[in-house]
Amino acid sequence: MFSAKTTKSAPKKPSKARLRNIALYYLERFETSEDNLRAVLRRRIDKYAFFDKEYNPMEAYAWADEVVEECSKQNFVNDERFAGFKINSYLNAGKPRRYIEQKLKQKGIDEQTIDRLFENTNYSELETALNFAKKKKIGRFRADDEARQLNRQKDLGTLVRAGFDFEIVKEVLDDE
Repeated sequence: MFSAKTTKSAPKKPSKARLRNIALYYLERFETSEDNLRAVLRRRIDKYAFFDKEYNPMEAYAWADEVVEECSKQNFVNDERFAGFKINSYLNAGKPRRYIEQKLKQKGIDEQTIDRLFENTNYSELETALNFAKKKKIGRFRADDEARQLNRQKDLGTLVRAGFDFEIVKEVLDDE
């Protein structure tokens, strides 16, 4: 009936049309940055190049760059829109600015875009830290005073490791 050993099918050879289809299918499902889309396409090219050792991926890399440019021109990929979504998402999750900046830089968003978007956002590190503490049920959001005192150092460490400034952390833990 079923063989104990399943065989993986070989990856399909990349063409410009195939890369365009891969990109469009990816963009149907995810909002992304130009650099991340380029990385997705390059991974697919590398997968085939690993399978076919004689394949030279340089031409396919050029196609991937062209596909990303086309998607950008048609506004399927927009770094500023992507960064705006991510900033709002991370702020709602209680993430500090440093964390958000690092995540966006990993996705290829430049620092000027990040700064401009933060200027347009009503960002308050204290409110974000309070939101984080509330979600984690630490600091002033613990059940009782005894638990707060016993776990103060642990809560302080949690907030600092999350990326909040020490002064903000003390304010979150000390105020009632």
